[in-house]
Amino acid sequence: MRRRRKLLATGAAVAMATSVASCAGWGGGVGGGGGDTVNVLMVNNPQMIDLQKLAPQFTRETGIKVNFTVLPENDLRDKASQEFSSQAGQYDVATLSNFEIPIYAKSGWVAPMDDYIKADPEFDQADILKPMATALTAEGKVYGQPFYGESSFLMYRKDVLASKGITMPAKPTWKQVADIAAKVDGARPGMAGICLRGQPGWGQLFAPLTTVVNTYGGTWFDQDWTPKVDSPEFTQATQFYVDLVRKHGEKGAPQAGFTECLNNLTQGSVAMWYDATSAAGSLEMAGSPVKGKIGYAPAPVVKTKSAGWLYTWAWAIEKASSHQDNAWKFIAWASSKKYENLVGQRVGWSSVPAGKRASTYTNPQYLASAGPFAAQTKQAIESVNPNNPGLQPRPAPGIQFVDIPEFPDLGTQVSQEVSSAIAGKTTVRSALNLGQQLADDVATQYRKREGK
Repeated sequence: MRRRRKLLATGAAVAMATSVASCAGWGGGVGGGGGDTVNVLMVNNPQMIDLQKLAPQFTRETGIKVNFTVLPENDLRDKASQEFSSQAGQYDVATLSNFEIPIYAKSGWVAPMDDYIKADPEFDQADILKPMATALTAEGKVYGQPFYGESSFLMYRKDVLASKGITMPAKPTWKQVADIAAKVDGARPGMAGICLRGQPGWGQLFAPLTTVVNTYGGTWFDQDWTPKVDSPEFTQATQFYVDLVRKHGEKGAPQAGFTECLNNLTQGSVAMWYDATSAAGSLEMAGSPVKGKIGYAPAPVVKTKSAGWLYTWAWAIEKASSHQDNAWKFIAWASSKKYENLVGQRVGWSSVPAGKRASTYTNPQYLASAGPFAAQTKQAIESVNPNNPGLQPRPAPGIQFVDIPEFPDLGTQVSQEVSSAIAGKTTVRSALNLGQQLADDVATQYRKREGK
């Protein structure tokens, strides 16, 4: 019998130390703190590195110097957790996701932006895609501005499906996707039918899997904090996912995450992939072996009308910052239409930090570069509801996660068991029975707090 592992006693500091997806890079240091400066703590994703290079333009326009600390994602989350929980005031702005921002807002660690938004009509808050704005709002106030965002959709080799006489449905179901995966498995030497993440992690395996759970009618917790990890719906969804990837999925699935699946589709090792809309830019970039060969369809469904996730790297202002006015000026510039045009002109339109503004998807220069996937990306983002992604009310927002500090530890532990099921080392039922126990540890704390 598997030993039950007690969840760590978590606070936000523990939760934020866990990564959604790993990435490599380098760090910097905080510069001076004068009145005409803003100190920014930032993840080292490519779009942020572009921003760091373009920041002198902001300084020329405003006279405000920007001091960057740039860290890999794991380190960034850990650093941000320490900084914001202590309210040290060392940083004015940080890149946080739609997972952290609502939690930080409830803790009083980030400053609301509503007054700045009202006083700055040029920023055009109404242009921010509604699900993004909703995900960065807590108790009716805006606490973050998206830099770029994503949902999820199904990517597939149009030529491979055509060679088998298959037409992808406009709105595929998971059963249809499984049937197609079986038919295209082996369509080319060494080609698997589909790639699905199997690498453990709350933001690896459970990013796509939780969307499958949602559309099957499952949930981690119901509205009253009753854990539902071993429910029939959660079990059916997980069994389907495990069976599909074991029968028709990629080689090395228990170790495959976003990067591995991206490489598999790019290199012709798989015919389909369900994952982040942000992957499309890499698939369609100049020099990609599959440029022009990929089709894009909505996230597959079972019982819900849509099933995509929602994720954004966004800007937040530390509540303890003594330079909040400068912080807003930087955020308003970095998340503006003007900045997107600057990236397009200086770096290239394929590098524009998209997925946040409706106007991006009417910009002819952007569409000339992102035409194959732009409309599908916008549709995917606009079709999601971060507060109600399934068939029942939830106790906390979130689509591919539950927006509570304990979820990274919970999701990661359960993902390790599901990954073992993909590897054939345990069963789905055994994995979810343990998950139910772990989820109950979390739920008990919340029921006590709420007097239930």
